[in-house]
Amino acid sequence: MGQPTTTASAWPDDPAPRPGSAAWEHPTALAVDSAPVPEYGSGSLADLLPTLAAAQGVPGCEHRIAELAPADRNCVFLIDGLGWEQIKAHPDEAPYLTSLLAGSRGGTGRPLTAGFPATTATSLASVGTGLPPGAHGLAGYTVRDPATGELMNQLRWRPWTPPHVWQPYPTVFQLADAAGVHTAQVSSPAFQDTPLTKIALSGGTFHGRLSGDERMDLAAEQLAAGDRALVYTYYSELDGSGHRHGIDSDSWRGQLMCVDRLVQRLAEQLPQRSALYVTADHGMVDIPFDEQSRIDFDEDWELRAGVALLGGEGRARHVYAVPGAQSDVLACWREVLGEQFWVASREEAIAAGWFGPAIDERVHGRIGDVVAAAHDDVVITASVNEPHESAMAGMHGSMTPAEQLVPLLEVRS
Repeated sequence: MGQPTTTASAWPDDPAPRPGSAAWEHPTALAVDSAPVPEYGSGSLADLLPTLAAAQGVPGCEHRIAELAPADRNCVFLIDGLGWEQIKAHPDEAPYLTSLLAGSRGGTGRPLTAGFPATTATSLASVGTGLPPGAHGLAGYTVRDPATGELMNQLRWRPWTPPHVWQPYPTVFQLADAAGVHTAQVSSPAFQDTPLTKIALSGGTFHGRLSGDERMDLAAEQLAAGDRALVYTYYSELDGSGHRHGIDSDSWRGQLMCVDRLVQRLAEQLPQRSALYVTADHGMVDIPFDEQSRIDFDEDWELRAGVALLGGEGRARHVYAVPGAQSDVLACWREVLGEQFWVASREEAIAAGWFGPAIDERVHGRIGDVVAAAHDDVVITASVNEPHESAMAGMHGSMTPAEQLVPLLEVRS
């Protein structure tokens, strides 16, 4: 990759820009504090379950999302990849979801923020623990384990790491179950014994069901099984279709139609004194398959210089420098990518609140020496080391509205 693109000459008819013109200057990097930080503490995914459980009398939980009214029975239906902006853009495919938009977030018509990075492992941990990423510690798709120096994939849990050492806090489901609330998770049987489920979503009983219809029916039954109930259910296929085919595909639109039907099916079965909340872990953007939109780290000598490990994912990178090269790596990444990415040092990202208001000591070293979050429709791929992820059509992870904003649609009985 060559030098970063410069601004156009003020004299377009000249064969070359004149000295002193803007074209001879380095582009201005995006300011770290211009990134739209998630609404931690009052309107993020981490604030949802504590708010619901606090209203059910669960000790240790606080009412954080002021707009939400209490209910005896609460069901959270998390649809992987269902961003707020994607619902708004597809009213024909999602008429039922669209009809609920105005009442989102307690009737305000506003979304929640996912948290950074906007990726599944991070968001599910935020939902389940009620903590921001800087506390629960799942700070990206892959992050460096300070104890081993290896990259840890927190979605696939590779290499194996003791789950409750990596994430030691109790889940809200465990707190609710201990307080006598009927607590259940209804999801694919494949997720029952995964480390991510154990550290993020465990507590009460797990019910595995293969089909979406079965999950909706059983979730409604579990809601009715206690005077106070907290039920979680999940659907992943929309996200998978977006990654493979993009959100501008017939496959993705077909999955959205399926999701719309499932939400309505569950809503129509709610027992009395129930509230259903439909949310998501992140949105998604389609990335063109061209060199300008897909910058290949494995083929770019400038970005590789001084880098020991590349973590995160295409739109939310953790960059780990070789000892002594942190400042040079930051300067290079900022110079090459600064118009397209928010590029911050670890300390700058922490101070800006990207990962939450505070960082646990055990989490500090998991965050990259440099953190790069996409502003434009562009990704940093790694064709050699991440061939599967690099080939995806739809991606997510950053703080743009298309990725960061998620619904909090509400149905009450």
